[in-house]
Amino acid sequence: MPDASPLAVEAIRFHEVGKTFPTKPVPLRAVERVSFGVARGELLAILGPSGCGKSTLLMMAAGLEEPTEGRLERGGMPLVGPHRQTGVMFQDATLLPWLSVLDNVLFPATIRRIPHAKVVDRAMELLRTVGLKGFERARPHELSGGMRQRAAICRALVLDPDLLLMDEPFSALDAITRDEMGDVLLDLWQHTHKSAIFVTHSIREAVLLADRVLVMSRRPATVAEELVVPFPRPRDPRLADTPEFTAITAHLRGVIAAGMQGEMA
Repeated sequence: MPDASPLAVEAIRFHEVGKTFPTKPVPLRAVERVSFGVARGELLAILGPSGCGKSTLLMMAAGLEEPTEGRLERGGMPLVGPHRQTGVMFQDATLLPWLSVLDNVLFPATIRRIPHAKVVDRAMELLRTVGLKGFERARPHELSGGMRQRAAICRALVLDPDLLLMDEPFSALDAITRDEMGDVLLDLWQHTHKSAIFVTHSIREAVLLADRVLVMSRRPATVAEELVVPFPRPRDPRLADTPEFTAITAHLRGVIAAGMQGEMA
């Protein structure tokens, strides 16, 4: 369970963060005075309409974009640039086609010049956990889309980061594979208890996986609603078939729809 005690240092904290891109002829205001934190061991999901600034928030959390206003803190310290203990998953698996699955998973260690011998056991255990045992020497083109994303999850976790950032990692998958990947991530997170931010368009994914859900408004993004998911862990994927789950997803769908109608009015 996340450490929500008042004295606990959060994994990451946004303080009145704003972001404007210097586009021409008119600057683009993407994020407007957003404040929230992620507790140690908490999985936070971010929902919102397409183009509302969700990915911009994630890239600022990764240190790959700088805020125009406000500040971010990582473990209680100012965040300036990428942090070594942050793992990132993008919409595409972005595996290197000339490397094996195992070597792709070990690639962060290669970049940091960490001997593979120090992390290969962890890499193999992660591959086993996500169901890729036996595919260590396969090349990415030999894998399905879901299998490639499983390898990408392992790559993001291989150096044991204390914060995992996921930018709609299952959006390109078909519905059945997407549900399977949600189950894989749920099981993996319940074993690792990483602090995480998960950007998604899927209300079902958000409620099934997260401890807390933020719904963002239309651009420029502000926090339209914050919802604490009431279901205890560990969670079973069959939770999504219960009336309580359906009621929460319907509420969140209504919040998003209301925001979109307000934009059109």
